[in-house]
Amino acid sequence: MSTVFAFLTRRRGHGGRWHWTDIASWVWLVLGTIVMFGPALWLVSSSLKGPAQLAEFPPTLLPYVQEVAMVEGHDAPLPLFAVTLPDGSTRVMAQLRRVGANAQMIDPANPAERVNVPIANRAPVRHVGIAASNYVDPFLAFDFLRYLWNSVFVTTAATLLTLLTNSMAAFALSKYRFRGRDAVLLVIVGTLMVPLSVILVPLYSVVSATGLLNSLWGVILPTIATPTGVFLLRQYMLTIPDDLIEAARMDHASEWQIYWRIILPLTAPALAVLAIFSVVWRWNDFLWPLIVLSRRELYTLQIGLNTYAGELNVQWHYILAMTVVTMIPVVLVFIFLQRFITTGIAGAGVK
Repeated sequence: MSTVFAFLTRRRGHGGRWHWTDIASWVWLVLGTIVMFGPALWLVSSSLKGPAQLAEFPPTLLPYVQEVAMVEGHDAPLPLFAVTLPDGSTRVMAQLRRVGANAQMIDPANPAERVNVPIANRAPVRHVGIAASNYVDPFLAFDFLRYLWNSVFVTTAATLLTLLTNSMAAFALSKYRFRGRDAVLLVIVGTLMVPLSVILVPLYSVVSATGLLNSLWGVILPTIATPTGVFLLRQYMLTIPDDLIEAARMDHASEWQIYWRIILPLTAPALAVLAIFSVVWRWNDFLWPLIVLSRRELYTLQIGLNTYAGELNVQWHYILAMTVVTMIPVVLVFIFLQRFITTGIAGAGVK
């Protein structure tokens, strides 16, 4: 911790004085931090608010809860407000009803006393509170756990198959010499310029013809071969000396043993980077599962979130809460594999 603090407080100026570059660096870093983490912080804060709080303007960062009180003669609790009376005094009263720009207030201790005040002369009595029901209700009232399991299965299976197929292709394109190898690599990299919307119809026809519609495997299999993964792994495998492979062949190791016991362990940093990319791609994918899946019990998490958006009513408090839940697996994967990112990306560009 002391090393981090010393690094953050390091100054360019002599004698501990501030240099203009120190101020510029701090401003740049603070602004960058706000831009990067501000939306995520706002998302988490909004997910803890109820529907009424989300509709408030101007919005607030902290989730506030309106205080209420039971008043004699009323079955439901009434909201409390700090009311400025015509004589200048301030009292806490309950709002009975609102008519236009005026509100009829009632004293909870003396229900017979009623006062009409402009809505500008009252302020809600609130305290910081968490709307935990935003996270609990989707698990109880909706099939959220089923959507979560489908997304975990699709992401895990697709990531493992992506690592296997792309590493095999990269091994062949980096360590084997055959006619047309560079042309094959050029075609693979060239497919990066082809958007999904162009191949959507033929890809759907292939999936339909193979009977994979309304199947999670129909979501997984068409996406496991990625040109980005092949290129990334090939560039990293080029850094592995060919002498290791020749020595293994002299020891009568098969090509599969060379690939499994030598190439894959040495390519672990690049595989970790590709795993992070694959998890993010599959977990956040919305268009392709929406096209392939039409049965509700097969929905992935991203499609399941769409069920909270009705034609006339959008349940934003549930959508925001479940969006926070969907971010957790990706963040955990990134935290556990982040140490491989710099090594993998740096090594992928060195031959």
